[in-house]
Amino acid sequence: MFEELKQIRETALAELESITEADALNELSTSVLGRGGKLTAILRTMGKLSAEERAELGKRANLVKQELTERLEARKAQLAELAEQKRIEREAIDVTLPGVRRAVGAGALNPLTLIYREIRDALVGLGFTTFEGPEVEYDEYNFTLLNLPPNHPARDMQDTFYVNDKVLLRTHTSPCEARALKTLDLPFRLVIPGRCFRVDEPDASHSPVFMQMEGLVVDKNVSLADLKGTIDSFVKAVFGENVESRLRPSYFPFTEPSAEVDISCTICGGKGCSSCKGTGWMEIMGCGITNPHEIENCGHSSDEWRAFAWGVGVDRVACLKYGISDIRLIYEGDGRFLSQFK
Repeated sequence: MFEELKQIRETALAELESITEADALNELSTSVLGRGGKLTAILRTMGKLSAEERAELGKRANLVKQELTERLEARKAQLAELAEQKRIEREAIDVTLPGVRRAVGAGALNPLTLIYREIRDALVGLGFTTFEGPEVEYDEYNFTLLNLPPNHPARDMQDTFYVNDKVLLRTHTSPCEARALKTLDLPFRLVIPGRCFRVDEPDASHSPVFMQMEGLVVDKNVSLADLKGTIDSFVKAVFGENVESRLRPSYFPFTEPSAEVDISCTICGGKGCSSCKGTGWMEIMGCGITNPHEIENCGHSSDEWRAFAWGVGVDRVACLKYGISDIRLIYEGDGRFLSQFK
């Protein structure tokens, strides 16, 4: 039995060195150390030996078991390390190799991005600078500083996503006007882009998330004529030289006087069609001379400084320019839709 125990040890160690797979390692462990293994079989025959021989065989068997167990664990660790190295080699990428041409077509910019860049570039050409603010905004900046006191109808909770009594998701980009007036040196010309949020049921013309771009000019002698000239320049830059613009009287709490901006219909050229309801004009945004209360609320003298502003929905401009019938298409990320804007 002692000779057989020695043979089991030597054979197991020899097989262990040649094993290269984890499954084969498990099989060896089971065949030698398992409940039905060779080592266990020897121990079951110990009853035929004398007390001294049983003690000696048990001692040797335990030493062999301990040695084989340690060697098996060490080999298992080696195989795991080798497997990891092979995986790394298999997944390695040679960054010096030339690129592979994609089977599918190249991607395309979202129409929102295209329109944003057109509006931004047109205004930057007029001396404007980009200014941005947070989407999660304080009630004070979104409403109070813009001449919308606590009980103003525009604060209706059915129209605004409130986080708590003092924090909300901005309903327009106008809070950036207050932030700019409080932090920047006057005078300035700003174009303010960003996402806005309102409680709207999604349909062909409404979305709870939309993109707006706002223009704000602060100086000592600006007038409604400056506002009209700036808007007309931007309209022609975005829609084309043949498109006209006009102002209609309107009302906004943060401007006085206020106006709606119409452009000649881009579909019928101003002749009248179903899209413009036969009028030849299409409304695209609101504008006006900044209310003196807003300037005062932000720490400046309305006698010394004047301002004008406007806000345009980038989504609406994209739909008008590209003939998009459903605003939801802009946000769904459908490759078939986006591929049209390459």
